[in-house]
Amino acid sequence: MAEPLFAVRDLRLALPDLGRKPLFGAAPRIEILRGLSFDIARGEVLGIVGGSGSGKSTLGRALLRLIEPTGGTIRFEGTDITRLPESALRPLRARMQIIFQDPMSSLNPRRRVGAIIAGPLRLHGFDRIEARVAEALAHVGLPPALARRFPHELSGGQRQRVGIARAIAPGPRFILCDEIVSGLDVSSQAQVLNLLERLVRDLGLTLAFISHDLSVVRRLCSRVLVLDEGRIAEAAATADLFAAPQAACTRALLDAIPLPDPDQPWA
Repeated sequence: MAEPLFAVRDLRLALPDLGRKPLFGAAPRIEILRGLSFDIARGEVLGIVGGSGSGKSTLGRALLRLIEPTGGTIRFEGTDITRLPESALRPLRARMQIIFQDPMSSLNPRRRVGAIIAGPLRLHGFDRIEARVAEALAHVGLPPALARRFPHELSGGQRQRVGIARAIAPGPRFILCDEIVSGLDVSSQAQVLNLLERLVRDLGLTLAFISHDLSVVRRLCSRVLVLDEGRIAEAAATADLFAAPQAACTRALLDAIPLPDPDQPWA
């Protein structure tokens, strides 16, 4: 059996509850992630869903060690990265990238698109920077001339494509997508999902796709983790989850999917 790209066991994360800080001593802690165990197979597109406060974005950031877990283990490509010092983790970071929810706030407004995409390449010591930037833009369907523009000169869909180009430029094995289509209109959402499907196929990527919208997850993901209050409430193949949801929180998420209005001529 092939080794998974990620193997997560009993992952826990607790943060100080600053709203209940006592007069003396340390603040009590709130458990955000409560003993999560799962694998992500190579080439898989895994959906991570849940309501507000379920822990899905926290889980994504813990996977990449952008926040520090307080218990359990995370293995990436067979290496236990749970407590690796940053000096040892840095060489691995080119192989695990993130695309953020809001491209306008995650792209430096003072830098041109080419410099934004080149940033991770320079950080990780790549050569052929300009060629790699042009290749990344081509992969996401943007013209080379766009490298000279600033983020405010682009549409929302173009900005999100720049975020995707920045993530794929270092040649990662894994990309975390954190609610990346939630701020886009329906047409732009479809274009970005089509792009992700193509990149997974052409570049051999593995994705974790965080969303609160199961209709988007159904389109893209082969398997889904449903989080509820920091725990895995359900884990199933996407088709099975939609056909026979087991957890109450999953049924609530499914009930929240908007249905087309049959009285409208475009429905």
